[in-house]
Amino acid sequence: MTVAVNVGILDAEVLARVNGAPLTAFPDDLYIPPEALAVYLGAFEGPLDLLLYLIRKHHLDVLDIPMARLTAQYMEYVNLMRKSQLELAAEYLLMAALLIEIKSRMLLPRPAAIDDDEADLDPRATLVRRLLEYEQMKLAAQQIDVLPRLGRDFLTAHSWREQVVRLLPQVDSNDLRDAWLGLVARAGTRRHHQVTQQVLSVREAMGQILNTLQGDLFMEFTCLFEPELGVSHVVVKFLAMLELAREHRVEITQNMAFAPIYVRLAGVDVSVL
Repeated sequence: MTVAVNVGILDAEVLARVNGAPLTAFPDDLYIPPEALAVYLGAFEGPLDLLLYLIRKHHLDVLDIPMARLTAQYMEYVNLMRKSQLELAAEYLLMAALLIEIKSRMLLPRPAAIDDDEADLDPRATLVRRLLEYEQMKLAAQQIDVLPRLGRDFLTAHSWREQVVRLLPQVDSNDLRDAWLGLVARAGTRRHHQVTQQVLSVREAMGQILNTLQGDLFMEFTCLFEPELGVSHVVVKFLAMLELAREHRVEITQNMAFAPIYVRLAGVDVSVL
């Protein structure tokens, strides 16, 4: 009987495995697109960035740029870029044309000009100004980038705190009515039969209530009235209190139902209680 033995291929001869099957040689129809492998000499954000890099690398004076040397170095980089991807080198080619123009203008003799300012104008002045402005903006961007950034260097923390607000109980209208009827009853017991003309002012009574409440945090409702002066005084005082409450100058409070009613000046801090 013949036994077929499948001798495994040595791992040293296997170039790759496709779906578990060993691959010992590259297929003849294997195609690798040119853009799959790319070598980048440097990462520049634009032609000004490249010019600034070349100036700083070779320790050139930005105010006195040797155009011939700088243009040659710049064209070397542009030529390398054009070999890989031409569409990325469009703005670099524009700057190259500008450098060649400046270089040509410096080689030509300067024509005599009427205006002395135009005669002394350096063809490199505009380029130098753009380079200095770009360098300032680049340094400012680097300084901003090192600042702590939300989401990158730190995260915001949130905390919840329950704010406890002390609310005074609302005064029931029935309790206020009962207190008023009690004052009227007390005033009626001191009624006399002398008929006199009385001139009573609600505004004056309002001032009396405000003066009485000065210095006291709370005062009982009945203590603000003087029943012995008669029903008319009690009525005017009560109207004055209602007017002060309507104008939000006093507050009328009650701790619970059927409890004594208190009056205090509006806006007084009760947190010290």
